[in-house]
This record gives sequence, C-alpha cells and structure tokens, in this order.
Amino acid sequence: MASMRRMMLGAVLAAICGCVAAADLGDNLAKSVTVYRDRWGVPHVWAKTDAGAAFGLMYAQAEDNFEQIEMDYLAALGRAAEARGRSGLGSDILIRLFETNRRAREHYAKLDANIQAICEGSAAGLNRYLEKHPEVKPRLLTHFEPWYVLAMEHSPASPGGLGITADEMRAAVPELAPPQPPAASREGDEGSNMWAVSAVKSTSGHAMLMINPHVGFFGGGQRYEAHLHSEQGLDISGFAILGTPYIRTGFNRDLGWSHTNNYADTADVYMDPLSGAEEWTEILRVKTANDFEIVKVRLRKTKHGPLVGVRDGRALTVRSQSVEGGALEQRWAMAKARNLGEFKRALSRMGLTGSNTIYADREGNIYYVHGNAMPRRSPKFDWTKPVDGTDPEAEWHGLHALDELPQVENPRSGWVQNCNSTPFLTTSGLGNPERSRYPAYMAPENDTPRSARSRAVLEGPQKFSFDDWSRAALDSKIGIAATRIPEILSAYESLLQANAARAAGLKDMVDELRAWDHVGRVNSVATTLFVRALAHDDKDPLAGLEHVRDTLTKEWGTWRVAWGELNRLQRIHTSGTEQAFSDHRPSVPVAGAPSSTGTIFTFGARPVAGQKRLYGTVGNTYIAVVDFGKQVRAGSLLVFGESADPASAHFFDQAKLYSEQRFKTALLNWKEIRRQAERRYHP
Repeated sequence: MASMRRMMLGAVLAAICGCVAAADLGDNLAKSVTVYRDRWGVPHVWAKTDAGAAFGLMYAQAEDNFEQIEMDYLAALGRAAEARGRSGLGSDILIRLFETNRRAREHYAKLDANIQAICEGSAAGLNRYLEKHPEVKPRLLTHFEPWYVLAMEHSPASPGGLGITADEMRAAVPELAPPQPPAASREGDEGSNMWAVSAVKSTSGHAMLMINPHVGFFGGGQRYEAHLHSEQGLDISGFAILGTPYIRTGFNRDLGWSHTNNYADTADVYMDPLSGAEEWTEILRVKTANDFEIVKVRLRKTKHGPLVGVRDGRALTVRSQSVEGGALEQRWAMAKARNLGEFKRALSRMGLTGSNTIYADREGNIYYVHGNAMPRRSPKFDWTKPVDGTDPEAEWHGLHALDELPQVENPRSGWVQNCNSTPFLTTSGLGNPERSRYPAYMAPENDTPRSARSRAVLEGPQKFSFDDWSRAALDSKIGIAATRIPEILSAYESLLQANAARAAGLKDMVDELRAWDHVGRVNSVATTLFVRALAHDDKDPLAGLEHVRDTLTKEWGTWRVAWGELNRLQRIHTSGTEQAFSDHRPSVPVAGAPSSTGTIFTFGARPVAGQKRLYGTVGNTYIAVVDFGKQVRAGSLLVFGESADPASAHFFDQAKLYSEQRFKTALLNWKEIRRQAERRYHP
C-alpha cells in the first residue's frame, strides 16, 4: 500500500513538474515572439526560433478558432465520440485500429531536436492561449501534448475508399460503420487547381505561381492564412490547416509551391489468414445525453496492418503509407528551401501521401511532380483489388525515389498545371511524361474538366501580366458549356420537329443560353439555367431546363433568376452543422460554379430545406497568386475571413473580395508589415 502511495505521489509530482515546465516554456517563447495582425487579421509571426514561429502560429489560430482546433485534435486522437456521440464512433475505431497514438508518440521520440522543439512550441502555443483565456471552456482538451500534432499526420486510410463494404467491415469489427464524410465533401467539389508559368509566358519575365485548394468551408481541414518568420532561416507566407504548426502551401522570397490531391495508390488491401491475427481490446467513451457510455471493441491486425474486413473467411487487412508520417519534417524543409535543388532535396524525404506538387522560383524555374511517398510494388498484381498476403511477391519493396515519379521541369511551353488530373497532360505536347514508363498504380487519374479549362487558359499565345494572372486564377468561364450548349441547341431543334408545343415552353430559355458567352457571372440568368439544369439531369438537359423553369417559377415567381441571387456565400458555425443557412441572414453572391462544370472558380453550393437560395460549403478556400521578381509580388484571398468569431471584424470581411473576384495584397516585406499592422502583441 505504501509503495502504491509513493507511485501515485510520484505521478502527481511528475504531472505538476510537467505543467510547470510547459508554463515556463510558454513564458519564454512568448517573450521572443511578436504577432503583427494586418488589416485583414492575418497574423505575421516574428520569432527568434522555429519553435517560436510554431508557438505564435498556434496561439493565433486558437485566438481565431479554438473550437475547431480542439475538435480536429479530438478526431485525430480517436476521441471524437466523446464530443459528438455515436456519430464519431466509427472514425475513433479507425484511429485505434491503425494505432495512431502509438505511432505518433514513437515518431515524436525519434524526431531531431529542432523538429521536436517545433512540436513543443506548437503545444505550448495552445496551452498558452488557454492559460490567458480562462473564459474559454474546452470540451475535453484542457492541456495539449507535443505529440498530438503528429497524430494529425498519421491519418488512416478509409476502408470504404479501398473497396471494402460496410458488411465486410462489420464482420471484422461489429461496431465499425463507414465514417460519414462531412456535409461539405459530399458536394463533389473537393480538389484543387494549381498552375505555374515561366518567363516564356510572363510579361514581367518572372515565373509566376497560382495556389488554389478546394476543400470544405466548415468542419475539419479548414485553411488558415499566416506568415511565419524565424531567425533560423524561415520566412514563409501561405496557409496552414487548422491545428497544424506549419505552412502547408505557400511562398517565400525565393520560391513557392502548391498541392493538388491525387488518386495514386498508397494503400493496399491484403487477404490474410484469420488465424494468427494479433488481437487487443480498446475502450472508448461515447457521449450520451447526460453522461458517457463505455464501448469495448475487439480489434485485430496481421503483419500487413489492421484487420478491417472479412471476405470469404479471410482477413482483409490494410497497409497504408499515410500512417507512416514524416510530413511535418518535410514541410518545414520545403518552407526553408531557397532554390530548386534544395526544394527537391526536401521532397526527397518522401513524407507526403496523396499530394502532387507544382513549384516556381525567382530563378525562373517551374516544376511539377506527381505524388511523393509511393510504395514500390510488383507489376504482376492488380493493386486495385485485394492481393494474396501469403505471396512473398505481394510485399512492398520500399518507396520509389523522387526521380522515378512522373514529373515535368521547365517545359518549352512555359507552363504546367494540375487539377486533380492525369500527369500526362501537365503541359503541352512532348513536354509531358510518357505514360508507358510508369506503373498503373502510380498515376491512375483521368483528365478533369478543370484541367481542360486550365490548358485552354495557359496554352494560348498570351503572356500574362500579374493582373492577367490574378484574373485567370478566379476565372469563372464554364468550361464544359462549349460542348454542352451545342448539344442543348441540337436537342431543342429536334424537339421542335417532334413536339412543337413542348418546345414552345422552352424557347425563351434556349434563346437565353444561345446568347450566353459561357461566363459565370452573378448577374447572369443563363448561368443559373445551365448549372441547375445539369445538376438536375445532365443526360437530358431539356428535361433539366423544364425542372429548373418549374422550380424557379414556383419559388421565385419567375425563371429569370440571376446566378448571384441563387448562388450564395454565407458563414455559419465553424462545424457547418450546429447552425442552419438562412435566406434571412447576410450572404454575398458568388460567380463560381461546381467543379463538374469545368470552371476554375470552383464553388459547390447546396439547396437548404425551407430556403430559396443555394449556399456554398466547399470550393475555393485560400487562393494566392505570386510573381517571383526581385521583390515578390503576391495577392491572396481566404474564404470568409480569418476569425470564426461572429463578433470579430474578420469574420466575413474577405467575403466581398471573394464575391467580386478580387485579391488583397499578401504582405511579405517586414517593413511594410510593421508599418501597416493594426495590432502587435506578444502571445
């Protein structure tokens, strides 16, 4: 008994000492960090060390959206059900199956001192925020640990995305159901655009870059604009994902880069014997109306990974490169790179999964590479299907080297692009990679309407000024209209012969489309007709037009409704679920359209029960344009604004720019930042 008391006392003292040490770290970092908030609320963090930059970034993020950060960490740690109830249980089980927390702790222990210090600074920034804001009441996380950020990096693969059915999952883990994606992602408009041009296509004689991720506006994964400086060689502007202490995509004075997601195969399913699987039990807490319930879950794994399904009496196990981590270290190295060679060395760390990269620099180089951490496999197997886990040839053989991936460097065309599309149409003609040189699992993507529209913008004779480049980045021309409008007109001419009475009811709408220049505009009725008709029935556009006519007339009293009257941007609660969109609250018109239409300005809006308007939930989030001259020139735009607090001046202040398709100046010069700062402070 005495021994047990001593152990308990030791644990308490250790916890107290740990908190004191963490508080001391926060105090020390706070003294060495200054945050400058510009007129848009964007934090420019000046720090002595990289750890200080991470500290300042996380403190600023917490000021603007602590609630979302906490929820994202709970999800990453496998504790979503403690906050959300049963709806979070499936994702929590996946986190436990893939042993995310163990992996994150082990990864943290192996980090070099500087990266470990960045993790410590990150946690200290969040803890400092809670210390200074006692009025903030976290749901569950009252103290953040340095390894938490790595849990966000070791993300598991979704079994549903690997062809494992819900019934097969339940046969392995009865409590496991496919996690429901956030409402935003169901619109089909997640993805990204990215372009770069060299001096060949630039009136300034400089390379230029366009950054344009399309993700959900609410829930996990939200983008946050920031600028970080440290005296250890960091000076980078761009966006972080809430909860992460680094710039994921951005630019410094010498170079910049962007990402798009790809569909390259970085996770495989093995059919293993059920016998011999290692078994363990996880205990999860699930929120109820008044308390918590305890759920015990039996989990199993084989040498290939977690057992996530059963098929024909055999285990379906998943090996996923995404759980291996390494992104934090790699992204920090990318941010500190100063030329193409250093940037490639950073990419050669092979810590990213699911990301393509486009690059441009002040020396005039442009570069594209498809994927990053890519497992090497035998070509004898069809890796889109489960493979026999007892066959030695089915094992992975390390990772492909960077120079083995599809890539394009400084093509004669002077431009590169990718829009979640095939790498074999990155640029024009012979400048593209040769498909036959690469295994099918490395680049399974097809072309996309946005990629086709991007090539139309980039491959013409035009040289882009910075203003041209800025306009092109928010281009709202509907790419597929060039082929679909003639089809509609042809179908109408046939209908005139077959059913003149029905055709008469469509004539005015068809005339509207006939006169349209295919550009999405907030004052365009034709945009409304075309986009909404496709959404209803893209195989029979005339039936779609009739549906749009009847629906709009019923709700608006006329079918002549301008696109901007219907297509709106409105900010609601950060979760996207705890508050409903409403026609009675402020919103702004948007010219953008769904990804499937081939518009660069991607904007996915959905109907809302009881409301006449459509409200955006996914699409263009952070967008930036950069000219890499002697003095970097850049513009940026963040959907809504920096703060999730409705009382903040920066809750919805960038919405007007978003609606008008205009950029704000992205400040990189510290003299200007200090001169223009509306607020400066130590965290």
